[in-house]
Amino acid sequence: MKIAIDAMGGDNAPKEIVLGAMKAVEAFSDLQIILVGDENKINETLTRHDRISVIHTTDVILGTDEPVRAVRRKKNASMVLAAQQVADGLADACLSAGNTGALMASGLFIVGRIDGIDRPALAPTLPTIGGEGFLLLDVGANADAKPEHLLQYAIMGSIYCQKVRGITSPRIGLLNIGTEEKKGNELTKHAFELLKTANLNFIGNVEARDLLNGPADVVVTDGFTGNMVLKTIEGTALSMFKMLKTTLMSSFKTKLAAAVLKPNLMELKNTLDYSEYGGAALFGLKAPVIKAHGSSNAQAIFSAVRQTREMAANSVVSLIKQTIEETKQ
Repeated sequence: MKIAIDAMGGDNAPKEIVLGAMKAVEAFSDLQIILVGDENKINETLTRHDRISVIHTTDVILGTDEPVRAVRRKKNASMVLAAQQVADGLADACLSAGNTGALMASGLFIVGRIDGIDRPALAPTLPTIGGEGFLLLDVGANADAKPEHLLQYAIMGSIYCQKVRGITSPRIGLLNIGTEEKKGNELTKHAFELLKTANLNFIGNVEARDLLNGPADVVVTDGFTGNMVLKTIEGTALSMFKMLKTTLMSSFKTKLAAAVLKPNLMELKNTLDYSEYGGAALFGLKAPVIKAHGSSNAQAIFSAVRQTREMAANSVVSLIKQTIEETKQ
C-alpha cells in the first residue's frame, strides 16, 4: 500500500505532516509513504525510515491561490505532484491538508473522475454525542446539486460506511427542514423520491438540530448547505469550549472544580475532535483522495492516513464504480 502525501500543505507543514506519516508507517507494516515537498525542510523532522521516501520540490500551492489556476500553472507544486503519483500508478492514494479547492481540482483534472459519477462529493466524518460519527456529503465540492447527484452521494457514502467503518446496513438520511416526507424545496422533494426507491437503507429526512445525536450514518445534501452545516458545527464546538474554559477559570472555586473535571472534559473534547475521525474523502474519483483539516497536527494526519489506507485496502473506489454501473443499466 503506497500513499503520496503533500508534505507542504496545511498550517503546520511540514513538521506535523512528517510526524503523522512516521506514526502511520510504524502502525501499519504494509504501508509505504511518499512525502512530496521541500526535502531540506522535511529532513529537519524526518528520521530515517525505509518505508518513507521523499520527492523534492519547492513549489507550493498556497491557501490564497485560485485553485484551478494554481493546479494548471504550478505543475511542480507538492500537491500536484502527489496527485500525479496516483495518476501515474506509482501510489494508490493521495492526501493533503492544503488548499481544499486546489485538491479538488487536482483530483478532477489529474486523478480523474469515475465514469458515471456526475459530480464528486467532499465528505468528512463528523462527531456525534455517542462517539460513532456520521458521514456528511457534500460539504463543498459542488455548491449546487440535482436530485440524481444526492442519490449518487448516498450510494458512495453507503459503500464507504460498509467497507471502512464496518456498518452492515448504513442508515441514509436526507438533510431537510423537517422530517415529514413532503417537506423541503424541489431538490429535497425529488431527491426523497429517488432515495426511497433505491436499494439503500433510507430512513427519510433528518433535521440539522439532530445531526449530533446520530440519527443516520450518512447524511446527504448539496454542497452549499453542507458547507454551512460543517462550519456551524465546527464553530459552535470551538465557541462552547472557549466559554466553558472562561467559566471554569473565573474563580478559585471553579478552578478547583476544573481540576476535578479535567479527565472528563478531555474525554468530551476527544469525542468532538475531528482529528480522531480522519479527513474528508473526495468521493467519485478513480482513486482515494483525502483532504485533511488545514490545522491538522500529527494525530490528525495519522488518522487521515489510516482512513486513506482503509479506503484503498477495501477497494471502495472499485465498489463505487461497480455499483454506479449497475444503477445505470
